[in-house]
Amino acid sequence: MNNIDPYLSFDAQAWAKLRAATPMTLDEADVERLRGVNDQISIDEIEQTYLPLSRLLSLYVGAVQDLSRTTDIFLGTPPDKVPYLIGLAGSVAVGKSTSARVLQTLLSRWPNSPRVDLITTDGFLHPNAILKERGLMGRKGFPESYDQRALLDCVSRLKSGEQNIEIPVYSHLTYDVLPDRRRLIEAPDVVIIEGLNVLQTGAATPEGPRVFVSDYFDFAIYIDADPEVVRTWYIERFLTLRESAFADPRSYFSRYALLSDDEAVETASGIWDAINGPNLVENIAPTRARADLVLRKGHDHKAEEIRLRRL
Repeated sequence: MNNIDPYLSFDAQAWAKLRAATPMTLDEADVERLRGVNDQISIDEIEQTYLPLSRLLSLYVGAVQDLSRTTDIFLGTPPDKVPYLIGLAGSVAVGKSTSARVLQTLLSRWPNSPRVDLITTDGFLHPNAILKERGLMGRKGFPESYDQRALLDCVSRLKSGEQNIEIPVYSHLTYDVLPDRRRLIEAPDVVIIEGLNVLQTGAATPEGPRVFVSDYFDFAIYIDADPEVVRTWYIERFLTLRESAFADPRSYFSRYALLSDDEAVETASGIWDAINGPNLVENIAPTRARADLVLRKGHDHKAEEIRLRRL
């Protein structure tokens, strides 16, 4: 019996043609603003990869909204505004944050100008004080380092139609959750939830099946690349940060600013091999099969294959 691939596969050129007549609404200034550290994304890459994805999502969102209206008519109830939730997962340094920002901007510029919000799961990490108390600072980014209950509460409230939700704020400068800061998610039409482990699941408990953040997603995206390539990107990003963000004396990582090139490569390699690499292999990559769309990048950061789950 032949195994049926649950995905349709497209190379970059075939996928680019699916843009159809979707207009380009970003310019070079937008791309520069959205580009992450050491991310090579260009306006051509956005046209060829992200505009077709934006078109697909616009069709999916419209279909879900039509179905919701039909259900309201059947039940005779007033329509509820419930946001369309998009999960976006992938490794450290694979470019998922840039992908999320690009998608947010493209989606917010659809003709009906929807309110599109972006939630990064960094804000739902346990504060460093708790991580230290639990001996988890060396496993920051692993599933157990997050306040899963708070994150699950957030997405369940979004999907219940709650219009105004406050979420915690994370500082990459201090490498910690800011205790006195909250951000308001206000009546969104679409919400992108980006993070390492947003597609994570686990075993059922004695009380029955567990509920996971990904259970609330309407569409899930996984940004993929060969682990050795991502390792190289991580080291390159570390070298760039050493000369920029790490040079700020307020930075948690300021101790790395004066490292030589060789010392910086050795340090970054050690961090990857001890933390980010194992997290990718053990926790992140196994969730790839749960995505509705897998965007696989080549060594040049460009998408080389897009896999779309069959309906």
